Amino acid sequence: MDKKYGELAIENAELEAFENRTKERKYTIEFTCPEFTCLCPRSGFPDFATIYITYVPDQKCVELKSLKLYINKFRNQGIYHEDVTNVIMTDLINLLDPHEIEVTSDFTVRGNIHTVVKAKHVKASK
Repeated sequence: MDKKYGELAIENAELEAFENRTKERKYTIEFTCPEFTCLCPRSGFPDFATIYITYVPDQKCVELKSLKLYINKFRNQGIYHEDVTNVIMTDLINLLDPHEIEVTSDFTVRGNIHTVVKAKHVKASK
């Protein structure tokens, strides 16, 4: 069975950046990704979360369609909650080198446990 164009777009997704056009001031960009899914690496059961990304750009900003496709790449991946947060954070730091970034993964309750994982990074002063 041939893959549909959306499946191919997600499978081939790569984060992209564009130049920050407002470098004369620091400002904050916030994203909410309410339909995040991945798989539990132990059970294979699906996990659902809302991912919050907040960053202060330096030279680059993340392109939104690439972020959407990147987030969707996790849907068939077995990955721990803690790793979701840190992989997203690392990938965005490597792409953008922002002044500051925070990623929060707020997972839906499963087994009577609600998990929220937060990671924050601040660029070292020059």
